[in-house]
Amino acid sequence: MNKQVLENPAKNQASPFNYLVIVAALMVTCYITSNVMAVKLIQVRGITWFDAGTITFPLAYMLGDVLTEIWGYKTARKVILLTFACNLLFVMCTFIGVYLPAPDYNAEMNQSYANVFTFAPRILGASLVAFLLGELSNSKVMVWVKERTGQRLLFLRTISSSAVGYVFDTGLFVILAFAGTCPAKDLVSMILVQYFAKLGIEAIFATPLAYGAVAFLRKHAAKPLPDASKE
Repeated sequence: MNKQVLENPAKNQASPFNYLVIVAALMVTCYITSNVMAVKLIQVRGITWFDAGTITFPLAYMLGDVLTEIWGYKTARKVILLTFACNLLFVMCTFIGVYLPAPDYNAEMNQSYANVFTFAPRILGASLVAFLLGELSNSKVMVWVKERTGQRLLFLRTISSSAVGYVFDTGLFVILAFAGTCPAKDLVSMILVQYFAKLGIEAIFATPLAYGAVAFLRKHAAKPLPDASKE
């Protein structure tokens, strides 16, 4: 006779892992959402400035900052790798869906699906590599600054770490994805506009959210790490 392992409601309710699951799920969602939104380009007065994913991507970085601040670099690295794997799985599945047979009466919808989910291998690879290096460097800098400031100056940690992470995530992505396909001046323009747009959104919107999330987790997460920066 098989024995059923019963859940322990008291243990589950007190476990800080529940909060970790929420933050990790939000980070995965933000990153995948940003990649889908990247299909939409933003144009103002005839000039294409950046893709729509630039607006939401700083939220993923903010959540990476919260992970590192509360649970430490080792845990943040695991969630970053999980996010990478989830995005890769998402892209693989949606890409396969492009080539599955569809009825003739659904041709217009099928073409729209293909337009959104047909990723060039070079752009896909650039996105994944840039995200992985950008997020890992972001967390590393977050830890490095925290070791020197302690619990103070959270805004300094979030903005400085993102400033380094965006060098990889924006600069590396644009170079890997578009070098050789457009003039060098356009590459530089794309990098600068996207870099400062992301950093501005991080400073104005994402950092206040990070303050709120960190304050909540320090108060409500059971048994937070006493010195997460040294993990």
